Amino acid sequence: MGKVTEKVRFTNLLDPSLSVELEAVVDTGATMVVLPKNIVEELKLKRIRDAKVRYANNTIEQRTIYGVVTVEIQGRTGNFDVLAENEGSQPLIGQVVLEVLDLVVDPKTRTLKPNPLSPDMPMVEVL
Repeated sequence: MGKVTEKVRFTNLLDPSLSVELEAVVDTGATMVVLPKNIVEELKLKRIRDAKVRYANNTIEQRTIYGVVTVEIQGRTGNFDVLAENEGSQPLIGQVVLEVLDLVVDPKTRTLKPNPLSPDMPMVEVL
């Protein structure tokens, strides 16, 4: 599919004065929001819990989850927990964010787009 990147605004839900805008990789194989530890500290996010993380090379490590951050992509917003990675790591947007914000990756153009079935606002499915 190729690398898809997108400009994303991350804002501390409890202190909206703390906000950063970054280029993030959109990875449909990842689950959640991943930010480098220095950005988590800059946003002053609170530690929530630890979790086991499985990486692409199939190794498993323990990492800390922080929250809560408001993620804004293409005018769509949602609130999410954040997995903290090592300083200097690439900010990452995973599938949970794409589902909640109802965004899809267009593999042909390597871009992120609103779901064509709900171009004006995210659609929530209740099945």
